[in-house]
Amino acid sequence: MAMRSERHPPLKPAVLFLLVSLAAGEKHGYALRKDVVSRSGGRVRLGPATLYRTLAFLLEDGAIEESGRRPVPELDDERRRYYRLTDRGRRMLRSEVARLEQLAASARAILVQRGKA
Repeated sequence: MAMRSERHPPLKPAVLFLLVSLAAGEKHGYALRKDVVSRSGGRVRLGPATLYRTLAFLLEDGAIEESGRRPVPELDDERRRYYRLTDRGRRMLRSEVARLEQLAASARAILVQRGKA
């Protein structure tokens, strides 16, 4: 069993999907919304209020930070705010993935055991 380096309650789906999206690279709000829909197969859609409330929470918690970099400044809207994962956010994501893997393994074992009965 993997030991958790940081204890936290299970992450809400919006938090988890945003951390996963940002683990893949820096993004602005609209790009995050699109990426979450894509990664979830359309099952998770973050409205603007949920998205920006969750981003504010993650910023305050130190899991993400604003990035001053612009991919192509002359083609980018200067009002966009880009976000990136911090080391703390990466640890949170690793911890949550380990928790979910442990839960999935336990559920699989139960299903296999019950299937033989």
